[in-house]
Amino acid sequence: MKVRKPILLFIILSIFLLSSCKKELPMEDEIVEIVEEEESPEGEAEEEEIEEKEGIPSPLSGIYAPEEKVNRRPVAIMFDNHPRARWQAGLSQAEIVYEFMVEAPYTRYMGIFLINEPEFIGPIRSSRPYFVTALLEYDPVYVRVGGSPEAKRDIANLKIADIDGLSTSNKVLWKNREVNKKAPHNTYTSMEAIRKTQVERGYRLFGEYEGFKFNEEDRDIDGYSAKEIIIRYFKDNTTTYSYDPEEKVYYRKKDGQVHIDELDNSNIIAKNIIIQEAKTRIIDNEGRLAIELVGEGKGKYITNGRAMDIKWIKKSRNSKTYYYDENGKEILLNPGVTWIQVVKTEPDIIIE
Repeated sequence: MKVRKPILLFIILSIFLLSSCKKELPMEDEIVEIVEEEESPEGEAEEEEIEEKEGIPSPLSGIYAPEEKVNRRPVAIMFDNHPRARWQAGLSQAEIVYEFMVEAPYTRYMGIFLINEPEFIGPIRSSRPYFVTALLEYDPVYVRVGGSPEAKRDIANLKIADIDGLSTSNKVLWKNREVNKKAPHNTYTSMEAIRKTQVERGYRLFGEYEGFKFNEEDRDIDGYSAKEIIIRYFKDNTTTYSYDPEEKVYYRKKDGQVHIDELDNSNIIAKNIIIQEAKTRIIDNEGRLAIELVGEGKGKYITNGRAMDIKWIKKSRNSKTYYYDENGKEILLNPGVTWIQVVKTEPDIIIE
């Protein structure tokens, strides 16, 4: 039987194609490997994203942390800022820090802690009434060493969860002989000692307060350039912030010196800076001040190398301070540490 040439060519071509396809098609286990190779990069990316967002955001900083650390009571600590007290230990681990004027020519810090637990904190100093007004917003355990007569009355009358170094065991607040500082600039503590005392005294373990609002991811703001911020509190008392565009944070200086943490020599940095103008006046012969934090006033919000004008409102001593943009919308902070610089009205400030 003769096979015609066209039919023969078709049969040969078909055999060749089938043979080629058989060689190129992967086996079943090879298919699985290919699929796994294609899916693994996406899987890894998803896992990395989950790790970055592990936990829940802190209402103080927007930084994610384990739920048991976020859902506890904040701690407010008074930090000495006298030149002979520098530098401070543990301050870099506060999520919010206030700087207020005290008796001229000095300022003092109050750090608000929640998710971090520094093993060495200080030096710790005394309270003033306006610090009490500010801390009421966070319902914290309050750590201090003494205070002005009015501040002491406020702390007692308002039933603040107080730990005062003047009436507390030296196992909780102690004079640190290892630092080159003399009293009253050498009182220290630890977060472990604070939390233990909180439990022993029966202070509530959970805070009742409203935190800040944060962007889910880092965002720039509209406004004017703010790469360098200089705040002159007194003639010889200046706070400076310098912006690092690569890290997108501000590095802090105090009186011309780089501000570092005594605990680990790390730089003190800020992601957000709020400048809050408040009416300020001297009230006694000791030079103590009255700073009006209830009411409203002007200010500035600074982040990511830009600044914008804001307005602040605090309706009562116990209520939260709200910060609004020029359109009356509450500002959203970027996740990170916030420094609140409380200054007098018509302050001596340079922003460039």
